[in-house]
Amino acid sequence: MIATSCSKASPGARRFLRAARGRVAADEGADRLVTATILQREWVAFGHVRVVRLVRLAGQRAIGEVPCAPVRVTFLGTGTSHGVPMIGCDCAVCSSSDPRDNRLRSSIYVEGDDGLCLLVDTTTDLRTQALRANVRRIDAVLYTHAHADHVMGLDELRRFNWMTKRPLPVYGAEHTLDDLRRTFSYVFAPDAPRGGGVPDLRLTPIAGACCFGSTTVAPVPVRHGWWDVFGYRFGTFAYLTDCNAIPDASIEALAGVDVLVLDALRHTPHPTHFSLSEAVAMARRIGARQTYFTHIAHELGHAETSAGLPEGMTLAYDGLVLELPGPGGDLSADPVE
Repeated sequence: MIATSCSKASPGARRFLRAARGRVAADEGADRLVTATILQREWVAFGHVRVVRLVRLAGQRAIGEVPCAPVRVTFLGTGTSHGVPMIGCDCAVCSSSDPRDNRLRSSIYVEGDDGLCLLVDTTTDLRTQALRANVRRIDAVLYTHAHADHVMGLDELRRFNWMTKRPLPVYGAEHTLDDLRRTFSYVFAPDAPRGGGVPDLRLTPIAGACCFGSTTVAPVPVRHGWWDVFGYRFGTFAYLTDCNAIPDASIEALAGVDVLVLDALRHTPHPTHFSLSEAVAMARRIGARQTYFTHIAHELGHAETSAGLPEGMTLAYDGLVLELPGPGGDLSADPVE
């Protein structure tokens, strides 16, 4: 259940709601509409570090106007829907000894400076990714869309329910959440059994800029062939996987991004993904200081492809960690071991 007013919230929630409204109104000015939303009434306890606090900033002209805190981004996977190496393939990339050519399905893990942790998509490889990156905490999940390679690890969220003894909030476009309800009816059907056998998840549509603790998040609508999907902007960092077109309004919403992650499947054109040359052209249009390409097929070897890219652009790889200090700071990238 979501409490959207003081009368529906617990006493602790009411205190936080009043304080949040006051802080945001003071920061943003009285001429802007500001509302606050409290997640799961039983979760909210004013000042409790493990609570997910969502403050919706409904009157912002652009996400870049919202103050953004430092975040740490881990690439859990950078591969296409097949992963790399592909089953039964002996090409140069699939048989490469370069660990950067070994790609699980695309996903990122975002850690705020206040300790709140967000997962973008639950890929088919989520268990392996969580073990490899030592992911022990997830405060919320953000879905880009409901294709198999981005959702089929949903059942692995049971483990995080067990560790926290709490339901897990899940966000995405309304049609994406509807797809999740259909695909995972054993989880979301009204008569679905409750208990340790299924994840305990709370689905909530997201349509505008929000704050998860100190981390500002905004959905960025993009086109993935025939489908409308979301990318996400986290302050000065943007993550746009699975796309082959970006509407002008979304490009405007990306103004001021320092670090961009963008879909780049392969050299040859594809009906639902940017090719590498198309991704380079779009990255130039968006104008981030640094661009990383993701959702990469086995046609692109890391070393050779990255060496031929323009300055400020490179392929991402599994295990890459980006430390983003906030506006104007210096990006730090930790190499895979």
